[in-house]
Formats: sequence, structure tokens, C-alpha cells
Amino acid sequence: MRILMVAPPWYDVPPLGYGGIESMVAGLVAGLTRRGHDITLIGAGRAGTSARFLSTYGRAPSERIGEPLPEVLHAAKAYAMTSKLVVDVIHDHTLAGPLTAPAQTVPTVITCHGEVGGEFGEYYRVLGTAVSMVAISEAQRRIAPDLNWAGVVHNAVDVTAFPFREHKEDWALWLGRFNEDKGAHLAIDAARAAGRRILLAGKLTEKIEYDYFDEYVRPRLGADAEYVGEADTTRKHELLAAARCLIFPIVWEEPFGMVMIEAMACGTPVVALCRGAVPEVVVDGVTGFIRSDPSELPAAIEAAGTLDPRACRSRVERFFGVEVMARAYEAIYRRTIAGLPRRAREDSDRNAGESRDLAMPVN
Repeated sequence: MRILMVAPPWYDVPPLGYGGIESMVAGLVAGLTRRGHDITLIGAGRAGTSARFLSTYGRAPSERIGEPLPEVLHAAKAYAMTSKLVVDVIHDHTLAGPLTAPAQTVPTVITCHGEVGGEFGEYYRVLGTAVSMVAISEAQRRIAPDLNWAGVVHNAVDVTAFPFREHKEDWALWLGRFNEDKGAHLAIDAARAAGRRILLAGKLTEKIEYDYFDEYVRPRLGADAEYVGEADTTRKHELLAAARCLIFPIVWEEPFGMVMIEAMACGTPVVALCRGAVPEVVVDGVTGFIRSDPSELPAAIEAAGTLDPRACRSRVERFFGVEVMARAYEAIYRRTIAGLPRRAREDSDRNAGESRDLAMPVN
């Protein structure tokens, strides 16, 4: 198949540091390419995958994340580029991009990487059958079962890119975006109650993140709780591989949580609160511990040292590897293409040369 992948504009694909969606997209592109598909990627910044690459921004506007205009402009540019391409299906990972789906001549598949309740759910309902939606967990789909779901596909990682380490150090890790929903303050409290040092690494760029950090995290820092900054890929892998456990004390219905499978790929168990997709990712007592209340986390942090790192790695290899994800999306693309009418299909071969001239090769 000829597949157009549309990534958000905020980070390179793959990202140099923070960027869960961009990491997932990079893995999916690699997996689909190995399966023989022809991929064109629209994103921002540098070309970092095997796909032909079209950039809407010479440099990803990461510092403007949260502003509406870069997202809207990215969607408009992507639509203009798409009109000159020959593809069988569009896979859009952005929020604004699906608005162009009714005007496309090929079907659009979207992955819902965030919320699907409230106004987000209303937005997706308005899109209706113009898009085929993919949930990243059963937990996410249950929140809005009436949407036009085409299936559920868990996010995945290239397991071979993560260093496996069997012997761990004695400190715990929290890694993510500084937001009250992510529970960094709960992670500090739990580690301190367990008598364990904790390192925190995460994204701290937006005002809402600084506000949360200054109120809830900074007052808790000390000799046994250290913020080490926003880790790049190399540093993130080092931290994930060395930690006794990853603490994932989310307090919202998070639809997935890439950091959980990244930790387990390194052989590091996950200690988490039972919200969102956690029970679909972590096997309680095998690859981590799932608890219902923050007061139960300290004992789980201690018990994490008894778990087998190889079981964590094996879990990711079997259920959350890139090839598993690529096969699942491939099936959804085929069903979507077969089930939706496509206008101007007869023009595709005639325009093929133009699309190849437009797409830039990866250096």
C-alpha cells in the first residue's frame, strides 16, 4: 500500500527527547516499511525515518506547543501537499488534520492519542464516518464506545533500541510531562515513604507545567528527590535501564502511557496506580505492581526489586513490539480501503511521478 503518515508539528520524528506520539509514528513507519509498504511522512523539522519526508516547518516549533496556529497551519500545509500525492490511505496523528478528511479522495484513518471524552468526543462525533478511528487501548474506547472506531491498536516500541539491564540500582524513577495528572508529586511521596531515592526527568516548558512544578514538585525536592531535567533519548534510556522501578502514579484515565513499555523494554518494572490503560500494559506481580491507592505504592516500590527483568522485556517483545503494531494497522488500512469509496482512484497512476518528485529523500 501507499500510505501517507501525518505526524504532529511539535517535534522531530523520531524526537530527540520528549515526544511520545512522534516516537510511536517513527516506529510505525519503520515497521510498515519493513513489511513492504510505501510510506510518505508529513511532519516538521528534520528527516529522521526511512520514509519520504515532507516538512511543514524547517524547524519543529516545539517552544510554541499549546498554541493553536502552528497546528492549524500544519494541517493546511499537509492538505495542500496531499493533493499532489498518490496514496491509498492517510493515517493522521494530529488533532486539526482530520478536519480535511471529508475533502480527501482517499480514506483517512486517525489514531486518538489523547482524550476522547468531553469536547474531544464531541469533535470526533462531528467528524462521524469521515474518519476511521483507532483507539490505543480498550480503556480509551470504553470512554466513548459510540465513536466510529475501526479497532484498537496498542502503541509499541522498537525493543532492540532499548538497553536491557538485569541488575538495577537502588533508586526509583519518574519520567514524563510535569502535569498534576501524571502524579510526579505522588511519586516523590511514595519513594520517600519507601526510603528510596527518586530521580525525576520530564518536560518542563509550558506555563501550566511550571505552575504545577513550582507548587507541587519543587517544595518536595531534596537530597532524596532530584530533578535531572528533560532527558534526551540517550539519557532517558540510561535512566530507564538503571532504575529499580518506574513509578507511574497517574490520576486520570490515561489512554496508554508509552513510558511504561519503554521501562519494561529495559527490564525495569512499573509501579502504577490502576487508571486508564495500566491494567492492559502491566501484569500485576510479573512486570510490575498495580495499586488502587497512593498509600499502597511504597510497599510496591520495595517489592519491585523481587521481579524478573527478563519477564518485563519479554512482555514488551510479545505484545508491544513495532511489528505487532504494524501488522495491526496494516489490517485496519486494508479494511478501511475496502469499505470506503475513493474518488478519482483512476487518476492515481497518472499522478505517481509527481508525488515522487515532491517527496524529499532522507539524507
